[in-house]
Amino acid sequence: MILQERINLMARLGQYMLSEEMEWRAVKESAFRENQWFIPEFIEQSVTNIALPFLNPSLLQKWATQYQLPSFQTSPKNVGLVMAGNIPLVGFHDFLCIVISGHSVVMKTSSKDEVLIKHLVNKLYEWEPSIQSTVYFAERLIGCDAYIATGSNNSSRYFDYYFGKYPHIIRSNRTSIAILDATETQEELEALALDIQLYFGLGCRNVTKLFVPKDYQFIPLLEALKKYEYFMDFHKYKHNFDYHLALLIMGNKYYMTNEAVILTENSSPFSPVSQVHYEFYENIAAVNQSLEKEVAIQCIVGHGHTPFGMAQSPSLTDYADGVDTMSFLSGL
Repeated sequence: MILQERINLMARLGQYMLSEEMEWRAVKESAFRENQWFIPEFIEQSVTNIALPFLNPSLLQKWATQYQLPSFQTSPKNVGLVMAGNIPLVGFHDFLCIVISGHSVVMKTSSKDEVLIKHLVNKLYEWEPSIQSTVYFAERLIGCDAYIATGSNNSSRYFDYYFGKYPHIIRSNRTSIAILDATETQEELEALALDIQLYFGLGCRNVTKLFVPKDYQFIPLLEALKKYEYFMDFHKYKHNFDYHLALLIMGNKYYMTNEAVILTENSSPFSPVSQVHYEFYENIAAVNQSLEKEVAIQCIVGHGHTPFGMAQSPSLTDYADGVDTMSFLSGL
């Protein structure tokens, strides 16, 4: 397939993802049954965040032009893709990069997130049978020319062992933080609540830690976060909330809660589900400077950074870990 055909095919997929076709609705329901973290509203949010900014034909064309992709890939490579499974369709951007670049993609899905992507690939097979030779799934990724793998800090060590001698992008644990200056409006705090709680906080672009000025008043933020108190109706989330609250109580640790999320002072940027860490600062410039050296940060939310409420709405060029995936693929 030439580049324009690939762009047209992916744009058609975007239209399908936004449709109300019965088959697609049934697949999304099945994905929730298979993984109770993937509640329907999160699946819809993820689908929208992919279909609108990623699969728009004019945006895809502009993206391809930016990298001067040839109309026909004269030297296609087999790229092994290991997908994560923390949020719905989390590996789609890597998949899209490989398809648009003209290389072949061999995918190993996460058992937590295989229903949606396998169905979408099957739709591509239905519309364009020839793509079956360049887009397919495998349990073991052997003999590929390059690899892109996303996982935990632990699994990334295995990825490096097996794939390190090939051209590769290997990603490990990342998270996002917010820097508050106490001038935030209530609307901005409500948007920040979305950055924190969307996908139950399981994404690498979810805010898991707050930097706040000394004597910061947390009540308005806790009020904004009360919007998500219905999360307690989901047993997986409630189990995490009860467990971590019990740990804080038994450890005689100071905490704040609105019965839906827990705030506690902690220097770690990573916080467990249902909990958000915070740290006081005296000099905001010093905070920004220290974060420049923090490799575990995916996204910074706040004034002068990613706008509140936009952490989980990346564009085509917002690459995970700051590594330009398309440039990597273009150089193979």
